[in-house]
Amino acid sequence: MGIASERIRRATAASIAGGSERADERTSDLILKKTLPLRAPVDAFFEDVMVNAEALDLRLNRLGLLKSLHVAMNRVADLSKLA
Repeated sequence: MGIASERIRRATAASIAGGSERADERTSDLILKKTLPLRAPVDAFFEDVMVNAEALDLRLNRLGLLKSLHVAMNRVADLSKLA
């Protein structure tokens, strides 16, 4: 696994640890603070990693990392509402 992939995996795992319920108004600030450290690894991931790699196992692994990130960020807000 590349450095950028490993960083996003670790940061995402750390940010979503401690429960799976969607944030309410009382906890959204705390969760936002927990997800803020994801910025640098996410930026590095998209700069350094080709998500749609030709190798199926790499592509699926990278898409899985992005799914974990999606779950983490949706605990702060429903990102589909931004579209």
